[in-house]
Amino acid sequence: MSNTTKQPFIFSDLALSRRLERTEASANAEFVETRAKFFPDSGACWMEAAGAYAMFDGVGSPLTQTFGLGVFEPVTADVLDRIETFFRERGSDTFHEISPMADQSLLALLNERGYHPMELTSVMFRPIERGVKLAAQLNDKLTVRLIGKDNDADHELWANTTMKGWSTEGDFGDSLRDLFRLTAKKGIAPSFLAELDGQAIATGAMSITDGVALLAGASTIPEGRKQGAQLALLDARLRYAAEQGCDLAMMCAAPGSASQRNAERQGFRIAYTRIKWQLTS
Repeated sequence: MSNTTKQPFIFSDLALSRRLERTEASANAEFVETRAKFFPDSGACWMEAAGAYAMFDGVGSPLTQTFGLGVFEPVTADVLDRIETFFRERGSDTFHEISPMADQSLLALLNERGYHPMELTSVMFRPIERGVKLAAQLNDKLTVRLIGKDNDADHELWANTTMKGWSTEGDFGDSLRDLFRLTAKKGIAPSFLAELDGQAIATGAMSITDGVALLAGASTIPEGRKQGAQLALLDARLRYAAEQGCDLAMMCAAPGSASQRNAERQGFRIAYTRIKWQLTS
């Protein structure tokens, strides 16, 4: 008779949404705090309102928004007034990423105040446990390692590789490279590097909050693509997260994207699709 205990099925419900939203909010708030510490002139900061985290990371930053609004408690007009004032005083439009598990009264309130939907995101998850391993065949020429806090050369390598991989997506500037370097050095988000024949070709990072590992920061340099680097990074990060006691891993992607398909191939399920709302100042 097998001694293996079958894990309970995890439903996509309010309890799951609270765990996932809090994990992403906490990771981004920590990133904002790091920017504020090392770049005080940036004005980066965050606040909590009705259980949601509202963060400012600079005008135009994808982190300048709220997470978890309406998931932890109902939202009133007064709460939205506070949040909108927070962003307006910093010269930014107001953005909210809203889970479909949020209190339904929030949708009417957003419409009444002139918000418009602008973006969709698939929030995905999968259970993990010690010994987790991907079913896919990994490229045995690739090695993946965790960057330590005390290796400045590795911090520089990780930041430069990440930026090079994202270079086709736009110009992110030197400040973001500096922040990546500092993030890796301070160990805020465990940072992983994939190498092929001794050459760095891809990076990935993760953040952990209350047993949930958020996988983010995936980047592969153009000449290193289609070598299985992100698959190897995913495998390494899932195993690391499980060793740290995590029972869930999560990631976010554009609906129907290659990233979503790749995640689903590796056991991730779509928990829900989030809508991003904008109010122009």
